[in-house]
Amino acid sequence: MDILQDLENRGLIQQTTDREALQKHLNDNQVTLYCGFDPTADSLHIGHLLPIIMLKRFQRAGHKPIALIGGGTGMIGDPSGRSTERSLNEASVVHEYSEQVKLQLAKLVDFDNGTNAAVARNNHDWLGHMTVIDFLRDAGKHFGINYMLGKESVSTRIEQGISYTEFSYMILQSLDFMKLYEEENCTLQIGGSDQWGNITAGMELIRRSRENEDDDINVFGLTVPLITKADGSKFGKTAGGAIWLDPEKTTPYEFYQFWINTDDRDVMKFLRYFTFLEEDELAELQTALDKHPETRLAQKRLAEEMTVMVHSQGALEQAQKITTSLFSGDLKDLSAGDIEQGFKDVPTFEASKDDVGLIDLLVNASISSSKRQAREDIQNGAIYINGERQQDLQYVVNEADRIDNQFTVIRRGKKKYFLVHFS
Repeated sequence: MDILQDLENRGLIQQTTDREALQKHLNDNQVTLYCGFDPTADSLHIGHLLPIIMLKRFQRAGHKPIALIGGGTGMIGDPSGRSTERSLNEASVVHEYSEQVKLQLAKLVDFDNGTNAAVARNNHDWLGHMTVIDFLRDAGKHFGINYMLGKESVSTRIEQGISYTEFSYMILQSLDFMKLYEEENCTLQIGGSDQWGNITAGMELIRRSRENEDDDINVFGLTVPLITKADGSKFGKTAGGAIWLDPEKTTPYEFYQFWINTDDRDVMKFLRYFTFLEEDELAELQTALDKHPETRLAQKRLAEEMTVMVHSQGALEQAQKITTSLFSGDLKDLSAGDIEQGFKDVPTFEASKDDVGLIDLLVNASISSSKRQAREDIQNGAIYINGERQQDLQYVVNEADRIDNQFTVIRRGKKKYFLVHFS
């Protein structure tokens, strides 16, 4: 199956320029394509995953991807999909973010793949040294104001207000496409559906800047759909914030849990979007979802694929171990590292490594509101230490209760967890 047909079958094409010509171009050539990633934070998040996976899909089909890091455009800010102006970061911050993003992309896209190894570029290399005169003469003259006002990224902001800085973003991204066309023979730009205006503007700049040349100019654009969730909530957001690709910001366990909690109504779409599973396995998972949704086999498969892709097989196994322990309530086999991941957002009490009476610990850690309440909680069977119920009013929490001599997990009732960190 050719790459475009596979993308269409998976529902991954929102818009494309000249479908038939692009099909022929891909069939007849090893095509160089690119997608840009502006470093607006020190980590990419799962909202970036679909474009990254698109680069991987084209690479697997024999084409050559460029991951463009927006070290230049990241200092301006893309108005696409936003109702307000972005806050501008200092140049040193953008540079630091760019380096972090480059390292993350290197883990996700194959930069050592022989004849179609991916390439990382940074648009600060050309935008950072361009003078205002060069910008206006070489690019600005090719863009009519009416043309730019007609682009959705601009038109939707006119009433709220848009600065010239963000208004000019379209031209900067167009320069990226032209530069990569000239230096890398890049003929296809891909991106999210909100990038359609910027992508077609880049194609227009390439054509207009070469309108006196005899050679045919074959450049194309393709966008992926905006990801929506069946319940109306925003994809990639949780009560705790964004789901980051950096394991220090979102642990592999949290990452795994995000995918395994996917709504039944979304899971097959996400499997087609984000994984490389073949149609026969997808059909089996669809059958399992229809007949036995309680097993959540589709969600488990999705979580497995995504955790291995972004983190590692070891990270997946750790996430599964934590999940199993928390589900069973038996925490004795967890390590300190497992505890740090699985209980990252649980209230934590710092304590010295001294033996302490359970009643005193419950009060000092604000698990129970008073000694009287602590005694009632213990007698009523509401207190669990590392998953085991403890009803002894005279119990002393000691070294044997400390996991890796660092943590004790106390549960009050069915779901209220507390973490005691001994140091």
